Amino acid sequence: MALPMRPSTSWTRGIDLPNQLFETGSDDYELYEADDEFVLTVELPGFDLEDIAVSWDDGVLNVSAEHEDEQRGRQKTYHRRFRFPKRIVEEEIDAEYTNGVLEITLPVESGATARGTEIEVRG
Repeated sequence: MALPMRPSTSWTRGIDLPNQLFETGSDDYELYEADDEFVLTVELPGFDLEDIAVSWDDGVLNVSAEHEDEQRGRQKTYHRRFRFPKRIVEEEIDAEYTNGVLEITLPVESGATARGTEIEVRG
């Protein structure tokens, strides 16, 4: 069941809330684990290679992009942070940008297990 784009209560009447305030997520990236590595693909259409920055800091991958369209007087920005549940071999992280799609591979450290605590789900 999908959430409504606007809540049905009257408390929001007269308030200028964005239509997507209650949307459940975004589909501009895909992340999966296969063959001892994580693979992250991020859709960044309209950005040039020089506009994109990728950095790794203490288990967190930062992806950002900024592009200024001087003809239209507009600026596009993108920023996301991804935390990974396993140790990554930092020196082997690889990123490639082709046809508007950024693909980052993050090799998992040999023998690494998921960090964190499993939470019991009650029903």
